[in-house]
Amino acid sequence: MDWHALSTNQIIKSLNTNEKSGLSSSHAKTVLSINGENKLIQANHKSLFVRFLSQFTDFMVIILLIASGISFTAALWEESGDFIDPIIILLIVIVNAIIGVVQESRAQHAIDALKKLFAPSACVIRDSKLQDIPTENIVPGDIICLSAGDYVPADARLIECNALKTQESALTGESLPCKKNSEIVLPSKCPLAERKNMLFSSTIVLSGNAKAVVTQTGMETQVGKIANLLNSEEAPQTPLQKRLAKVGKVLGIGAVLICCVIFLMGLLRNVPLLDSFMLSVSLAVAAIPEGLPAIVTVVLSIGVQRMAKSNAIVRLLPAVETLGAATVICSDKTGTLTQNIMTVTHLCSPEGDIEHHSDSAQNLLSLASLCSNSTVTKSKLKHKAIGEPTENAIVLSAQSSGIDVNKQKKEYMRVAEIPFDSQRKLMTTVNKFPSGLKQITKGAPDVIISRCDKFLLGGNTVAITSSNRMALLEQNNCMAKEGLRVIAVAFKDITRADMATENNLVFCGLIGMSDPPRPEAEGAVKICKQAGIIPVMITGDHIITANTIAKKLGILNNNSLSLTGHDLDEMSEQELSKKVKDCRVFARVTPEHKVRIVKAFQKNGDVVAMTGDGVNDAPALKVADIGCAMGKSGTDVAKGAADMILTDDNFATIVKAVEQGRGIYDNIKKAVHFLLSSNIGEILVVFIASLMSLDSPLLPIHLLWVNLVTDSLPAIALGFEKIDNEIMKRKPLSANVGFFSNGLGFDICVEGCLIGAVTLLAFIIGTNMFISENSIMLGRTMAFATLSISELIHAQNMRSRHSIFSIGLFSNKRMVFACIICSLMQVLVIAFEPLARIFKVTTLDFSQWLCVIGLSLVPLIVLETEKYIRHRKTI
Repeated sequence: MDWHALSTNQIIKSLNTNEKSGLSSSHAKTVLSINGENKLIQANHKSLFVRFLSQFTDFMVIILLIASGISFTAALWEESGDFIDPIIILLIVIVNAIIGVVQESRAQHAIDALKKLFAPSACVIRDSKLQDIPTENIVPGDIICLSAGDYVPADARLIECNALKTQESALTGESLPCKKNSEIVLPSKCPLAERKNMLFSSTIVLSGNAKAVVTQTGMETQVGKIANLLNSEEAPQTPLQKRLAKVGKVLGIGAVLICCVIFLMGLLRNVPLLDSFMLSVSLAVAAIPEGLPAIVTVVLSIGVQRMAKSNAIVRLLPAVETLGAATVICSDKTGTLTQNIMTVTHLCSPEGDIEHHSDSAQNLLSLASLCSNSTVTKSKLKHKAIGEPTENAIVLSAQSSGIDVNKQKKEYMRVAEIPFDSQRKLMTTVNKFPSGLKQITKGAPDVIISRCDKFLLGGNTVAITSSNRMALLEQNNCMAKEGLRVIAVAFKDITRADMATENNLVFCGLIGMSDPPRPEAEGAVKICKQAGIIPVMITGDHIITANTIAKKLGILNNNSLSLTGHDLDEMSEQELSKKVKDCRVFARVTPEHKVRIVKAFQKNGDVVAMTGDGVNDAPALKVADIGCAMGKSGTDVAKGAADMILTDDNFATIVKAVEQGRGIYDNIKKAVHFLLSSNIGEILVVFIASLMSLDSPLLPIHLLWVNLVTDSLPAIALGFEKIDNEIMKRKPLSANVGFFSNGLGFDICVEGCLIGAVTLLAFIIGTNMFISENSIMLGRTMAFATLSISELIHAQNMRSRHSIFSIGLFSNKRMVFACIICSLMQVLVIAFEPLARIFKVTTLDFSQWLCVIGLSLVPLIVLETEKYIRHRKTI
């Protein structure tokens, strides 16, 4: 029911209550049994254990478990007692399952934060008595009494109020305090932010007092509807999760096929059954880079640390990469794109614009600050104002223009006041001046202009004419079109304080205020557009204000649209999906609208980043691909539903985080590229040797060693690569694009062939060209060493699309250390006799090591030549 569109008498009659006596205890008990308690109800969620088990249904996880089982079986059959491989795989699976459970828990945190917003008790009239009752026992029809500092316990229609203001920004997105009016009846389709005759659950009373009748409780309240959205909306899979799932399926199928083919080929060549099986399962394990999920987690963690230094705290690891894939950033206006500080930017007298330090400006600001309740304090050589945002802006502007506001208030003492009222839209004070009493009135320009019969002109009072009024109203309209909040100031001399009436005033001037854009926001918007990202403003503010800021920042141009929440209500989902492509500003929107907007972009294939700070933003933060909550102004509800928290509430920080996200995805891609090309090389060595009826160049233990040790550290080191300077000049990568797109699959195969070829060549050379007691063992040792070292050198190739020498061979110190450590471990395995016996290898002399190093350098030489040719073509 549209309670705001009904009179208080209609509502009281409809709810069968009484304004003075309230509900009876027996009637309230009956209503409570029908409606339920006034609290948020969470949807039934799976237990922690069930959610943990559900993580093991992923295809990649199943493949890893199979790999673990194979490795365990291999260790048993060989009687080597080497169970390190299956243990590591199981640890990886468990860690990934824990991450998945944490991700699913964010809705729970958001609901818990919503519950904290409810006050523990409320002041209610029951049985004709004022009683303090638990909030959960409040029912529709209860008469509640509120004063400054109280939480509103349920949605309610005002019966009466006195100078009532509430803070609803967390719910409506409206940045300024909301002034309430119990007398008005509003249209049924009135936006939430403009329902001045209503109070909403979980909002706060800033000033004044009120009596209201409860209309909705629990899940039926506006905040309850948000809880419903949080319960029903599922967080989408990240692009990284989708791509890894595809890679996992490809690798899993490939592993099974390899296992079967190698096993059959071994049988056809009369290789002993056990040896053939062991080799085939070792290759299958080698085909699956079981360290990949762990390496991805490590690389993402590195990104989290980097982003934390840039004021972006990541709650969920996959969010890092998702942000890098963002094609749309939906940002709140107040505090994110703007500074969230009302500032006086324009001063206007009847003669036109005036300078801040002129006599006219001094007089205007002096009068306005005397008619304000804000006070000025000084902290660390900087003045601060305490009070309402609008009045804070006035007194700070007066202070900066050379007026000592506190001294002035003592000098021109206030002797009377008529408080601001939303119906009058005026505030009046009477101050004692040396020349006598002066009445000062400020408020809505159209109201004040209508009550003035004179205006100041060149320091003199002149009678106002109809044409003068029209000119003053036009001044006001021009300032309003610029997105300014305009306050008019007038005065008159009186002889007694009780003579203060808000008529026959002398018009003094207009004060224009704005919440200025952040200085860095415009540059950040430009970077977004350059990077192929669409910046969109979503705000609860008025559309004129929103459009003005959006134009200043470059978000809105002549070819783009701006829509209101009312416009959205008139559109179907299909219409919105079409319109959203060209729309850059959404104003006066509700939580449901925000969710619809995000889903409309997602329906068009966009990856959406959504910022927000209030309770009203939480559902959209959850349903977006990446939710970014504000750290300073953000509510616990918003933070609980978000993937990332911006500690400085700054749009520019989001853009920096996008850059980091893209860099992290690049590094993950490099790690995947490196691991798969290396694994293909390992597979090809054994596969081609089998086709050529050669002895196996590598034993199962060699493959496991290379896969678990030599691959891991360099892959992790790739996560520390610096971000490409041109990364924000690229278009976003489509969420549907896999790891193997744009020729990457071909590159991986070619590089794998190179590694496999030099390894096989090392085996052939070792077997046939050197004199040895056991030529097969020597060949295997050279193949083993060449495979390991060529992969370490290949890791250098993966660092950049540019030449390794142009970015600096030693610019990534972690890569240098990783290669040194892995090389020493490889040498130790071959040179240290106890280890050599375990790995079934023999020592190599100088010439043999020289051959190994020469062959290992081949992939580097080939790929550096290819980079050079490609670079020459682009010049």
